[in-house]
Amino acid sequence: MVHSKSIAVLPFSNLSSSEASDYFSDGITDEIINALSKIQGLRVIARTSSFAYKNKSIDVRRIGYELGVESILEGSIRQYKEQVRILVALVQTDNGSQIWSESFDRNLEDIFALQDEISLLIADKIRESFGHLEIQEHLVEAPTKNIEAYDLYLKARYQHLMWDGQGIRNAVGLYEKCLTIEPTFALPYFGLGYSYAMYGSWGNNKDLLKLSEHHLKKGFDLDDQSYLGYFGKATLHFWGKWDFINGHKFFQKAIQLNPAYTEAEEGLCELYTAIGYFEEAHKKADNILKINPLSANHYFTKANIYYLSKNFPKAVECLDTALKINPKFTHPIALLQLCYIHLKEYEKLDIFLNQNPFVERPDECRVLYQLVNPEENIGIDINKASLMIKEDFGVTLFPWQLFLLVHLGKHEMALDFLEENIKTRTGQIINFMNTPLLEPLWHYSKFQDLVQSVFDKKSLPPKQAKQVQIKNPKALMSVSETAIVLENLSKGMQEEKWFQNTSLSLRELAKYLSINANKLSWLINDKTDRNFNEYLNSYRLQDFQEKALNPKNAHLTLLGLAYESGFNSKSVFNSFFKKETGMTPKAWVKAQQS
Repeated sequence: MVHSKSIAVLPFSNLSSSEASDYFSDGITDEIINALSKIQGLRVIARTSSFAYKNKSIDVRRIGYELGVESILEGSIRQYKEQVRILVALVQTDNGSQIWSESFDRNLEDIFALQDEISLLIADKIRESFGHLEIQEHLVEAPTKNIEAYDLYLKARYQHLMWDGQGIRNAVGLYEKCLTIEPTFALPYFGLGYSYAMYGSWGNNKDLLKLSEHHLKKGFDLDDQSYLGYFGKATLHFWGKWDFINGHKFFQKAIQLNPAYTEAEEGLCELYTAIGYFEEAHKKADNILKINPLSANHYFTKANIYYLSKNFPKAVECLDTALKINPKFTHPIALLQLCYIHLKEYEKLDIFLNQNPFVERPDECRVLYQLVNPEENIGIDINKASLMIKEDFGVTLFPWQLFLLVHLGKHEMALDFLEENIKTRTGQIINFMNTPLLEPLWHYSKFQDLVQSVFDKKSLPPKQAKQVQIKNPKALMSVSETAIVLENLSKGMQEEKWFQNTSLSLRELAKYLSINANKLSWLINDKTDRNFNEYLNSYRLQDFQEKALNPKNAHLTLLGLAYESGFNSKSVFNSFFKKETGMTPKAWVKAQQS
């Protein structure tokens, strides 16, 4: 399904002399995605799904179909010393035709103004082609004046967005280096805040959590309206402190500031999953997959909801999709191992453990299978389970030691292990309330006390969020102002033939009428039920038809007459003509003359 007023920004090609400059082209792409996401009513595909097409030669019509968007932005970047050249093209996905293209040559010090200029031009072209959008005066604000620090930040963010341990470690070093150059730059503080929050919660390291809090505070002292800052703060409160109310509040704030930032909405989904709000979690998961349909992580998140709900076949479907997108992604690999245990599919599990180099604790997994399914004789020696429990597992996605204790029947030891990890707020344990492999513990009063201590109603956000009332779009002009502008607009079109200007833009027309472009966009869409281009082309079509039937123009080609009427391309002329009349221009003229 193609969504109205929607766009995917594909990763800009790096035309610089070094592949190492990918961080720069990726970073600029990222900034434009974030800028366009600020426009209410414009559906912007999230970064992960857009970047799935990096370095791939795929027809934009296919991409449009796969992502469900009307338009695609393609581009390239060439960086040379202190100069940067950016070429961009906006393409309509239903037919692959180019809506607009332009090249920009700037000094690197002007990079933020250039990002703003490009984002505004893209937004204008989408509005002109697909319908009214209210566009701010600026979409990009310079986060720092220090270009060297910004360049380092892009390198750090490039590593960060790999979302793996090594990438985060690399990012931390670069973020810190960035702050030694420019300590008043907020974004590196937020990057460090998130990184330390995740490391601290999953590694059970309270010193790192304190570092996270410290860096987030310094970042917010500089910028209190950063979606990345609120995402880091939400991560610290949810994963680091198991503070569900504040985690919920800060995730929502991040989403409010950047609706296309699906990592924040995924965080909210994970929070709902942990506290057992499965219906709300499913709604969030479905929504993020609309914005980010090619994210392996989001499919894992949805699979985890199904897993904790004990719908193992549905979980496997989502995990299979996640692994098709990213076969090396360890989270769905580990969860698939557990699903095979519950589904009693040892043959599949055994093949998976033997063939996949990224599986988690394969020996423990086989022993656990035998313990959970004792009626099956799969030839696994369960006596070595006790030795496995004593091993130092390090940081793993699932608490294998706890699972082994439970299914060896050592329930008191398992409850003590669980209690200790709950006290330290170890990240891997956060879903313990509904983890199916812990079901043998559920009837113990100690288990129920632990659930109550963490998930007391007073510690949880409201289950049902307030319903937002959808209001009719507010009129941007009074009745009297509307009448005056409509009269002037009609006069300009009919008497002065403004439409014959082939490069006429919405903003230029707004200047003719001495009104704001947002007002004119609303007026045309509301009063004519057409977008800007359709509105202009309707006048151009009428003018062409008059010219084509005038004997004085018999010596001119139909395409030449179309250009005189203001059409700026053959494809636009032919497609609009056929859409309005159901005929080709040549057939229409012949029919009129017969």
